[in-house]
Amino acid sequence: MSIVADATTRVLRSRFAAALATPHGVDRYLELVNPMWAANEVRARIVDITREVDVPGHPPVATITLQPTSTWRGHRAGQHVQLGVEVDGARRTTRVFTISSPESKAGDRFTITMRANPEGVVSRYLVERAEVGTMVHLSQAQGEFVLPDHVPDHIVFVSGGSGITPVMSMLRSLQRRTHRGRITFLHYAQSPEHQIFAEELEEIRRSGYGIDLHLVYPEQGGRNFSALELERIVPGFRDVPTWLCGPAGLVDAVRPAFEGSDSLHVEYFKPPVVSNGSAEGDVTFTRSGSTAANSGATLLEQAEAAGLTPQFGCRMGICFSCTATKKEGTVRNVLTGETSSLPDEDIRICVSSPEGDCAVDL
Repeated sequence: MSIVADATTRVLRSRFAAALATPHGVDRYLELVNPMWAANEVRARIVDITREVDVPGHPPVATITLQPTSTWRGHRAGQHVQLGVEVDGARRTTRVFTISSPESKAGDRFTITMRANPEGVVSRYLVERAEVGTMVHLSQAQGEFVLPDHVPDHIVFVSGGSGITPVMSMLRSLQRRTHRGRITFLHYAQSPEHQIFAEELEEIRRSGYGIDLHLVYPEQGGRNFSALELERIVPGFRDVPTWLCGPAGLVDAVRPAFEGSDSLHVEYFKPPVVSNGSAEGDVTFTRSGSTAANSGATLLEQAEAAGLTPQFGCRMGICFSCTATKKEGTVRNVLTGETSSLPDEDIRICVSSPEGDCAVDL
């Protein structure tokens, strides 16, 4: 950044500029002049949309390339970003997407890869309706599902479905760094036609370069995950640093294989299904003054069923957008199984299921 540009940025971020721009803020006025000008906020312009998977009768998958404003600080491989869009003039809707491109620096272009979830407003808009030139709103990169600064000589990746995106960011970053260690990559997909990044993975399979790739399609005769199979591929795998990302079914199958080991790093692609069979008590939403019988679902789902519209982003316990204060009662984290009964505790309502009576500030 030039000295003049740096000085201009400092002025725009100053309290003096903020006072002059009250109540709308400096970025509102900059956006009117040029959507790519920003002092504090992060925005991005879509510069490319590439279909990765397009199987008739199934939700398509696309990679969106984004050119962010200079306020983007870059990302570490494996991190995610909150992305907001205004669809058909409605209030901005924000969801969380994992970055699929190699680690980036300030202002660098990056990509997100997503499936057009039939119930997802943002993903369907981006995959099916957005055009090159569309502006979106971003958070800075977030998340701890990342590689360490010093990468071990041998690492394992296990992913399923769209959970491949953070793993590909890691793999691409290691390739860019010319990592000389060994990488074992085990990925599960519905079929070869549903395989995300199929051409790139085929090139990796052919070229090798220290990457031992295993693509498994259970619906076409491939076996579901088993510890015995992983032991065959990676003898002594419990001692090898492993990064796992995928749907709850895959995560629940892999985790027991690493019981007692600290080598496994996990990120859920979807939260596990919550059993609603043995719920007791009532849930009180103190701010709205409503009470409902505890259904056993997450507090986010129960709040929505009660007609409330709490803020949320990922619905997976990643982005913390849905954090609310539990006034009293016990909740169970549906990802980890841990329970907590502390009063006045901040919890993520998208992954917190009440056990018995519970009151939350919504």
